[in-house]
Amino acid sequence: MKTIALIAHDRKKDLMLDFVKTHAAILSRHNLIATATTGRIIKEHTDLAVTAYLSGPLGGDQQIGAQIATGQVQLVIFLRDPLTAQPHEPDITALLRVCDVHDVPVATNAACGHLLLSTLA
Repeated sequence: MKTIALIAHDRKKDLMLDFVKTHAAILSRHNLIATATTGRIIKEHTDLAVTAYLSGPLGGDQQIGAQIATGQVQLVIFLRDPLTAQPHEPDITALLRVCDVHDVPVATNAACGHLLLSTLA
């Protein structure tokens, strides 16, 4: 069982929900964590168990980053909105950096996410 982090910017929340529903069978076999709103949306619209942390701008990205750094997260699906400035951009950059430093696969779009999850099927 792997721990998979699920994060989505505001304009990508609907896409994340569709993504999670598409891959519910795979995701149900793993430990899921998410930032606050993403986790709440997944819980409300699926039967998947998700541990939700703070929202990204309030430190949720950093909470998940700490788990990546300590080897507790093995995969990150982070549906980013590259066309909208984010007030917590330094936290986002730090999260992506910690994934690179600790060699944790991270998908920043749905197409890459589908490929990564297909390896768990």
